[in-house]
Amino acid sequence: MGSLTSKNALVTGSTSGIGLAIARAFAAEGANITINGLGDPGEIEKERVAIEADFGVQCRYSGANMLKGEEVTAMVQEAEKAFGSLDILVNNAGIQFVAPIEEFPDDKWEAIIRINLLAAFYAIKAALPGMKARKWGRIINTASAHALVASPFKSAYVSAKHGIAGLTKTVALEAAQHGVTVNAIAPGYVWTPLVEKQIPDTMKARNMTEEQVKNDVLLAAQPTKEFVTVEEIAALSVFLCSDAAKQITGTTLPVDGGWTAQ
Repeated sequence: MGSLTSKNALVTGSTSGIGLAIARAFAAEGANITINGLGDPGEIEKERVAIEADFGVQCRYSGANMLKGEEVTAMVQEAEKAFGSLDILVNNAGIQFVAPIEEFPDDKWEAIIRINLLAAFYAIKAALPGMKARKWGRIINTASAHALVASPFKSAYVSAKHGIAGLTKTVALEAAQHGVTVNAIAPGYVWTPLVEKQIPDTMKARNMTEEQVKNDVLLAAQPTKEFVTVEEIAALSVFLCSDAAKQITGTTLPVDGGWTAQ
């Protein structure tokens, strides 16, 4: 019996990368999962089937568009209905765009706020009543080192992630006497397919070797000079859902190789 047997989880942005690792880690502990995200339908179905086959749990997919509040709300309601409860919510979906603020496209700024911050608001709003009623719940928001510090040219993302840190604290206080904890995990640079794909372009643009790009560009801010792994983020997510973590609430926990210690 896993530590999350009989629990039901929804992880947004979970068709690859951090979200998929979290979904699989929950499934390994016995939780039923609703995954959500973009990608090739065949690949998504392969991942969904693999979760069921590998861990003997139920796994469903929601194609809800995180830009649309009503679709986020419906996704939560459907997940709750399908499994009878929604015990764990992970708001992980996110996008990024980089530009000086005076050149930042309005639509990109708004999309980043919608997906990284507003979607979390709609999901929490829909999920919390059931958690309170059952006197047990875990809400985990994927923040970023950028929830705590800034970098130039990332005004929308930094604003959204600082917002996530504030939303996490506020909801934690509101839910504190109802058996529900609310925390954010703030990763630094995580080794994902998304990061891997950026390396050749950066090598070309900066005339650097792969090693130089990793150490001098991507890991410039991380004192350990190592990428965070998706497994490390997933393991912390599982811990936050455990009884041992029931007094941890309202926090933003950095997993950033020392980035925000500087």
